[in-house]
Amino acid sequence: MPMDEALSETDLDAMAKRAASASLGPWVPVLETRGATGGASCIQVDPDHAEQDDEIYVNRFIGARQVLGPDRQLDADLDFIAWARQDVPRLIAEVRRLRALLMEKDSRD
Repeated sequence: MPMDEALSETDLDAMAKRAASASLGPWVPVLETRGATGGASCIQVDPDHAEQDDEIYVNRFIGARQVLGPDRQLDADLDFIAWARQDVPRLIAEVRRLRALLMEKDSRD
């Protein structure tokens, strides 16, 4: 789908379904570069309610070479992925809220 094409309700429903199917949030990025702790960056899944560590690890490869050690781009990507768990449902709700306001305004005009 082109990035400048309007989102249909079907598109929003599909996004909402994917978000609802993902592991519960919040997701929290734990970034090696930011914390300078060594080890691997990861995303903690619902850390306040998990009975044990529930983490998502993402590896970055450039060609056949795995990027090892602190990597600011991987950390930025992990930030994006982790925050998307919270951001996507909020954005869908905001689109629907604004559309409802527009429909209400159009019906008054």
